Amino acid sequence: MISFPALSLTQMKDSAARGMWALRARAALAALVLASLHSFAQPALAEPLLTISGGPDAAGQPIDISYDLPALQAMPKTNFVTTTMWTEGEQTFEGVALYALLQTLNVTSGKVIASAINDYKIEIPLAEITPEAPIIAYLRNGEEMTVRNKGPLWIVYPYDSDPQYQSEVVFSRSIWQLNRIEIAP
Repeated sequence: MISFPALSLTQMKDSAARGMWALRARAALAALVLASLHSFAQPALAEPLLTISGGPDAAGQPIDISYDLPALQAMPKTNFVTTTMWTEGEQTFEGVALYALLQTLNVTSGKVIASAINDYKIEIPLAEITPEAPIIAYLRNGEEMTVRNKGPLWIVYPYDSDPQYQSEVVFSRSIWQLNRIEIAP
């Protein structure tokens, strides 16, 4: 036979209050654990690297879209090897052709105003954007570029492939730390 110690009414009330508090604490802890597990099960949202706005597109609609690195990498890739005045030796750049990106957005006229993290801005008329150049590079020599190393995005041209890419205008359009593009009429 099991015997229990006798409790006074006050001790029973204190014991019940402690039991209720412990029950509530366990329920709160369980809810917290479940919420944590739920958040681990959700895919992490990548940070947007490039925002494109403005317009209108060919259908007359405004443009407002952001791309993270996986979204840019999912587009058709292009790459080339070239030298630049800002780096040493040949560099291999990989990214998405600006022309192809604008086609996906149905942009057919106007100009591109590209801005860097430090608010440096350049303009490129759409008529001067070809399927070959420029590209929005997200890899240099197979590596993602850090902000310190002109990344994470850099508009680059295949400077060595054609003398037309070796002008002051083209060099000034080679914007690194790219983070915004506005489509203007």
